[in-house]
Amino acid sequence: MLRADALLSRFGYCSRREAAAWIRAGRIRLDQEPVTSPSAKLDPARVLVDGEPVPFVNGIFVALHKPLGYTCSHTPENGAPTIYELLPTQWSARSPAVQSIGRLDKETSGLLLLSDDGNLVHALTSPRRYIQKVYEYRTVSPVPPEAPALFASGSLTLNGEKTPCLPAALEPDATDPCHGFLRLHEGRYHQVRRMLAAVGAPVAELTRVAIGSLQLASLSLLPGQWAPVNPQLFIDAP
Repeated sequence: MLRADALLSRFGYCSRREAAAWIRAGRIRLDQEPVTSPSAKLDPARVLVDGEPVPFVNGIFVALHKPLGYTCSHTPENGAPTIYELLPTQWSARSPAVQSIGRLDKETSGLLLLSDDGNLVHALTSPRRYIQKVYEYRTVSPVPPEAPALFASGSLTLNGEKTPCLPAALEPDATDPCHGFLRLHEGRYHQVRRMLAAVGAPVAELTRVAIGSLQLASLSLLPGQWAPVNPQLFIDAP
């Protein structure tokens, strides 16, 4: 249960100070009955605001098909648009805020998860979870034939780091040595790009196509589109 003014603020409609005006205007109803006091205790699942149910009363957990050119920052970087511009405007005012679970760099597209549940975000980004991520790549130069064995060995140490990467599965395209997939369980800074560059095959195009059991193709999302997904897919994952 939430106070009416706290509910309006929590779900991004207005500030608590502005809530009284919304209530006086008859914009808030509980089971079709007008709410008359900012201190009224309300069940968000039974509330209508401007005739519409409160969305995502149990929290936001969505998948976004991140387009190229967008950053995962809450503030614009060098004029680049952010992924939060692709989401409903009201979400930016929710408390707690919606944030990405991990990041994709500006020049990487594909599957990205977002949530307003800070505990869940922390749990899913913990290095102890080892949730598999799959990337489709296209490189400038052919990937050398010895690269899959090197990546699988867990012996590749990236420039500037002291510990080697965990074993990763590199799956080159049998008909195109500049194309393939990389499956890994880490999230180091620009890891896929750095791993492929380390074997002399700089990335030209990169797309994250899966996180855990969730595949971007199964969501049928165009770049810039999002859809709710069940967080249990990842909570239950080993």
